[in-house]
Amino acid sequence: MYNLVERRPLWFIISLLFIVPGILFCIWFSATQGTILPLSIDYTGGTLWEMRFENPVTPGEMRQAFEEAGYSGAVAFPVEDDRTIQVKSKEIDIDAKEVVKAAIEERFGAFEERSYRSIGPTIGAEVSRAALIAVIVSSLLIMVYIAFAFRAVENPFRYGVCAVAALVHDVLVMVGFIALMYFVAGWEVDALFLTAALTVIGFSVNDTIVVFDRIRENVKRYRAESFATVANRSLIETAQRSLGTVVTVLFVMVSILVLGGASIQRFMAVLVIGVISGTYSSLFNATPLLVAWEERSLLPRKKRASALREQTASA
Repeated sequence: MYNLVERRPLWFIISLLFIVPGILFCIWFSATQGTILPLSIDYTGGTLWEMRFENPVTPGEMRQAFEEAGYSGAVAFPVEDDRTIQVKSKEIDIDAKEVVKAAIEERFGAFEERSYRSIGPTIGAEVSRAALIAVIVSSLLIMVYIAFAFRAVENPFRYGVCAVAALVHDVLVMVGFIALMYFVAGWEVDALFLTAALTVIGFSVNDTIVVFDRIRENVKRYRAESFATVANRSLIETAQRSLGTVVTVLFVMVSILVLGGASIQRFMAVLVIGVISGTYSSLFNATPLLVAWEERSLLPRKKRASALREQTASA
């Protein structure tokens, strides 16, 4: 039987390779911009305006046009191609919008307005608080629920903590992905990112509970085996089901990502990354972490014993 649990140091290192860049980006962005992540107007307040022109327009030219109209600090970046520009600036009310529109048309010609959203800073702050509370409350409730559901096994609280650790891993992976796409394409964290994060949290926890439930059954069935052996057996027994589920889901998501409109492509891209991460964390983080907690060591018992023998020999 292939021993997945014994290789937990490898799985933990792979996870660190994906989550550490996101954490470092948050630290850097907080130091330079004052916020942990690049937030859209859904959280900061302001105006997001997407325009499509007949001729190519560079982001620099668009920023200059907004500055001349009295809106310094505007951020512009291309969408789809060099004829579609999205601009984020401080809030522009309806009357001011007509003035800015006239200035843009005079400089670049008539354009098609793809979208226009304007949110006040007060609403943005309320949304930010609600988003943070939603993630924290959902994580705590999941932890309490799993601890209660597994109350018949020894140390049920550990199951809840390990499940929440896995979903935190998934959120950090999505943060790292957004950080990468911020540099590549100017992506920001909007309301749909929160929707994707909460969806992935539910998906990841569901997968984790399936594995934990099999562990609960096998602990009673294989009393003579060690907890690590039982956990590994449970992982292998449920891996096919987890992989089959994620592959089916990814077929649909990737189809929407490739064929869907630009308005949902970012949302679907984050979902795809989150679902892949959720499946990985359920199989290779949550259960190995539970075993590590049970054995009180990140290293498997064989490797730990070998390391102790080497230390003894060298002494």
